[in-house]
Amino acid sequence: MKANLPEHQIARLLEAAREAQRRAYAPYSRFAVGAAVIDEQDRVHAGCNVENAAFPMGTCAETMAIGAMVAGGGHRVRALLVLGDGDRLVTPCGGCRQRLREFADADTPVAVANRDGVRAWFTLEALLPASFGPENLA
Repeated sequence: MKANLPEHQIARLLEAAREAQRRAYAPYSRFAVGAAVIDEQDRVHAGCNVENAAFPMGTCAETMAIGAMVAGGGHRVRALLVLGDGDRLVTPCGGCRQRLREFADADTPVAVANRDGVRAWFTLEALLPASFGPENLA
């Protein structure tokens, strides 16, 4: 799946996630992750993982990016990019998938990248099928 995002938006997401990854605080795992979202106003918000000696109190990069979006006045995630190093794809963890579900639609594109660029595309529905969301509580 390739998202229907213009190349300039993909480039903006990649650059923001790369910059955030450089700022990650990962002294225990040494596994730095950056993430970036585009909100409904076409603004990019980024986050990085922040570890804590008292496991599991660290915060994922995706959670930080969503928090930055909300703090900046955004309400909807139009796209997410997660950037991490290694041979395997660095997809959002289960908790981050559920957090993303709160602010994104089933067809929201989720890009998985490393320093070289985007490696794979998913939709939120593919990552979190038959999910529980805000409309379940309506």
